[in-house]
Amino acid sequence: MKAIIIEDEALSAKRLAKLIRESLPHIEVLSILGSVNESLAWFSENEYPDLIFLDIQLGDGTGFEILKKLKGYPHIIFTTAYEEYALDAFKYNSIDYLLKPIDSKELVRAINKLEEIHKTEQGVYQDKIEALSKHFMPSFRERFLVKVGMQFKSVLTQDVAYFYYHDGLSYLQTKDQCLPIDYTLDQLINELNPKDFFRINRQFIVSLNAVQEIHAYFNSRLLLNLSPSTETEVIVSRERVLSFKLWAGQ
Repeated sequence: MKAIIIEDEALSAKRLAKLIRESLPHIEVLSILGSVNESLAWFSENEYPDLIFLDIQLGDGTGFEILKKLKGYPHIIFTTAYEEYALDAFKYNSIDYLLKPIDSKELVRAINKLEEIHKTEQGVYQDKIEALSKHFMPSFRERFLVKVGMQFKSVLTQDVAYFYYHDGLSYLQTKDQCLPIDYTLDQLINELNPKDFFRINRQFIVSLNAVQEIHAYFNSRLLLNLSPSTETEVIVSRERVLSFKLWAGQ
């Protein structure tokens, strides 16, 4: 049986891989992936595995966002740190999960249960996954309160073209205003809907609506023309180009 692990906590991912090697040597872990975008890139280049160990909360979204992009699901064992009250959703839908920190006995039990899941009709299985996803839909920031002179202004997230970092400060750019905000880009990317915003490099998080043109650039990078326009060149870093293309084409 071939499997992949999708988990954004490196130590948790390594520990799970070690448990699989020791307790379930017949399972081959093909890859360990740490984000929604990295996982989508992997699936675009590889055949589906037999099994996914899937974390629910990832740095750039949720595991369910990955599943929505797949045509048919491999079998899935969710890994989660959610409290017990939320896990009723798994039990109700007969989908197995592993509660962190993962125990080797529970891991073996989950694989044994997988034999029963194999008997479930694929369409029914997909319906159960989709029903389960409704219990874990993430909430994203809908507006920002920013200071303009001696007053404060509420800016809807949907009106933001991009966020950028310059000279030690972060800014949001709307169609007609550039305003400083008290957030780092690391904080922002965790509060924005990854369907709408993408961090292209250390300085910029861009909205899909702001991207007007995409050009090939040297060293395997991409050059973006944004609206509103910027004073500096806006470059998609080389390591993020594939994920950006997947995001922009979703």
